[in-house]
Amino acid sequence: MGWGQVGQHRKHGQKGGRKVGRHKGSWTYVIKYEPNYFGKKGFTSIQALHKQIHAINIGQLDQLIHKLTHEKTIQKKKGKTYIDLTQHGYQKLLATGKLTKPLIIKVDSYSQNAAKKIKEAGGQIISKPQEKTQEIPQQPEKTAEEPPKT
Repeated sequence: MGWGQVGQHRKHGQKGGRKVGRHKGSWTYVIKYEPNYFGKKGFTSIQALHKQIHAINIGQLDQLIHKLTHEKTIQKKKGKTYIDLTQHGYQKLLATGKLTKPLIIKVDSYSQNAAKKIKEAGGQIISKPQEKTQEIPQQPEKTAEEPPKT
């Protein structure tokens, strides 16, 4: 009595539970002891975390201002509503939507179309000055000189 051909049932040992359908037969074990068995693996790089930019559209500003006026945390300067978007967690202002009131907005960066819409509505954008890169003066190109005749 045996396994028939030579080599059958070798190399398997006591590996129980490490087969293809593990999540089916031992589903209660996975739920109870390993809840992240099928979760995401790996890590998020630091560079990817720093590249997240929180932006807001012009159309959403009315809702934000309405909310802030009820909380009484909004200021008025020169007869216009002043809002500091950096204080509220936004780094960029985008141009989708319409602006109905003249606003003074402080934000780190903004699109050209957003600036145009704010100026058309009678508002103003305040942003930190962009750092200018130092330009290296270019030397004039040398013309090819003829080699001396010998």
